[in-house]
Amino acid sequence: MSVRDRVARHRVAMRERGLRQIHMWVPDTRTEEFKRDARRQALAVAAADQAGDDQDFIEQISEDWPE
Repeated sequence: MSVRDRVARHRVAMRERGLRQIHMWVPDTRTEEFKRDARRQALAVAAADQAGDDQDFIEQISEDWPE
């Protein structure tokens, strides 16, 4: 049996089990661009933890606006 036939049989069996095949594109984690963006986001998350105190201060001194 050829590879093509085995793949076709496998797909039929999976469909019979109530599943369907999908194709998905995901970021390529091997690229420099991905590494730079991941680092930027990690630094932003780390900084956000420190910014909580600043936001608490802002909320304490802010005046509520009537609706």
